Amino acid sequence: MNLFGDDGDLGLITIVAFLFFALLAGFGLMATMGHGSVADRRNNRRIESLRQRGRSSGGAEAGPAGKIKLEEASSRIPGMDMLARKFLPRRDSLAIRLERTGRNLSVGTYGLICVITGLVVAVIEIQVFRFPTAVALLAAVAASVGIPHLVVNYLINRRVMQFMAQFPEAIELIVRGIKSGLPVTEEIGVVGKEMADPVGTEFGRIADALRFGQTLEEAMWDTARRLGIPEFNFFVISLSVQRETGGNLAETLENLADILRRRRQMKLKIKAVSSEARASAYIIGSLPFIMAGILCFTAPVYVATLLTDVRGNFMAGAALALQGIGVLIMAKMVRFEI
Repeated sequence: MNLFGDDGDLGLITIVAFLFFALLAGFGLMATMGHGSVADRRNNRRIESLRQRGRSSGGAEAGPAGKIKLEEASSRIPGMDMLARKFLPRRDSLAIRLERTGRNLSVGTYGLICVITGLVVAVIEIQVFRFPTAVALLAAVAASVGIPHLVVNYLINRRVMQFMAQFPEAIELIVRGIKSGLPVTEEIGVVGKEMADPVGTEFGRIADALRFGQTLEEAMWDTARRLGIPEFNFFVISLSVQRETGGNLAETLENLADILRRRRQMKLKIKAVSSEARASAYIIGSLPFIMAGILCFTAPVYVATLLTDVRGNFMAGAALALQGIGVLIMAKMVRFEI
């Protein structure tokens, strides 16, 4: 069956059905993304308990100023934001995840990108590769969720790496200001002005929140929740503990900067040691696709059975599933937590 087949009404119904199910599946799968592992949730609960302690010790009297929040980015298509608010149960988690990319992306815009991606993939699979409509729609729905999700992951990881490369220098800048007799709040504003994005942007937002009357603890914990970086949580906890118990804050932050640099060095060392295994995984994982591409050009009739026959579709789907499982296992083997 052709997507635009001989019957125009059937093609139109197929497109509308795809858009509907892609939108529902995209929002449903987006609702389950970004919640991390059991260890991540345990760490988040511990961080939230420390945050509540900070509120009870110094942030409870902040009043309305403690509730200041930056306005969330809105989509240029209001209908997408309305659908997200109505049908997405965990919309706030996805909004925070999109905010971590550093781009002005709303949940509605992200949902629209998912639908467009799936539609383009479906058209290519049916018109170019002549996949059956049912198989193409299932693959397109998976692509409509998976491809944007991977792109967002890439943007988040790239921004986290940039943040961690600059973060020790920002801490040392604060330490030098404290040793000179300046308060922490003023040094946070200096970091926001002197450092480049993303560290300068995030500290600038903290300084803006302080100028609007928000307490230091609330502003720092809001940023920690938005960033989701453990190293920044260490920094916030150090400030909170020093505020409760006292002590030499400059020495504490100096030790923290040294620890962060050592952690980053250890991660780079592990990456260098595991580079051979990762290169082998890349080569082995790409070989089936390279051979399939070569066979499509040299012997298209030989490969056509996998695309036109139902049994061939099942074998190709099983092979892709096993390939994905192998990639996940190899990625898990070369990933280490520091």
